[in-house]
Amino acid sequence: MGWTLGRYFFFRYVTITIWFFIGLLALVFLIDFTELSGRTTGLPGFTYGTAFAISGLRMPMIMLQTVPFVGLFSAMATLVSLNRRYELVIARSAGVSAWQFLLPCCIGALLFGVLSVGVINPIAAHAFSWSEKIETELRSGKSNTVSADAEPWIRQKTSSGDTIIGARAILNQGLEMADAVFFVLNPQGDIVERKDAAHAFLRDGYWELQDVKVFRDGNIQSVASDRVPTNLKPEFVQERLARPETIPFYDLPGKVEVARSFGLKANAFAMQFDSLVALPFLLVAMTLIAATVSMRFARMGQSATMILGGVLAGFLLYVVTVLVKAFGVAGFVPTVVAAWVPVVVAMFFGVTFLLYKEDG
Repeated sequence: MGWTLGRYFFFRYVTITIWFFIGLLALVFLIDFTELSGRTTGLPGFTYGTAFAISGLRMPMIMLQTVPFVGLFSAMATLVSLNRRYELVIARSAGVSAWQFLLPCCIGALLFGVLSVGVINPIAAHAFSWSEKIETELRSGKSNTVSADAEPWIRQKTSSGDTIIGARAILNQGLEMADAVFFVLNPQGDIVERKDAAHAFLRDGYWELQDVKVFRDGNIQSVASDRVPTNLKPEFVQERLARPETIPFYDLPGKVEVARSFGLKANAFAMQFDSLVALPFLLVAMTLIAATVSMRFARMGQSATMILGGVLAGFLLYVVTVLVKAFGVAGFVPTVVAAWVPVVVAMFFGVTFLLYKEDG
């Protein structure tokens, strides 16, 4: 296949992918903005400008989750459009094999994955953290509404006793908490004091609390700031509380290495890193799956059943990827295996199908 034809197929795939991405972005933004406005309309200080900003900052993170589906649908749309115009038929009649006209699409999918990991992911991590901070400021002042289904609770042990710590929101990769609650226990394990803080910051050897309400012996005392001793290290707190999605791709290897130096498994961080590394190849696998349902169109016309089968196969691959990822985070399988096995299996399935149909 000549350079001109390959470039045409490549830019056709790129154009369709961009339009799919923009269209899905607009749809997701409208849904998220409407849902967020409905939840926060009654809060003091709410404005539609604030809701617009929060939803806008969330978009990179949400769109990063939809990248595999964008890759699948754009590849299917590209091949179907080429078949409708009989361009693939002409290419085949000129001696161009399926492997040759699929190569530009696979290269485009690979570059789309690299762009998602190298550019969109860091932007999404910082933007999502910023959106959480804005929403937390909007919801501030509700520390006593923290419940067991909020962010994860941790228990620290010190010489003076244990302290159970919870918060409504975790910010700054686990080093800052909003609407935090500290239950101070005595050596016998009884709760002797409760501290509700609008904000809590992890410092060297202590938690710095701001805008605090102290509950002790049936009395309530309000103080501007307070301290709770701790021997927790930032690396431990980040490994326990930080969401892996909020850490940029380039920072994940350092987080994993430091966490493991403290004896922590850091499976969540390692799984996130390995999944991002495998994402470009997952998009190539999605492209091959799209090809398995598009090859028949050139010879026998379009088939809605085949298209539906391709969509279901893509969704099944995504579900299996998420399921295996959960096993990797839990430590049942190595994170590298959990990230790459679904991709390799999907690639082998696509290649085997195309070999059987195209090369006899």
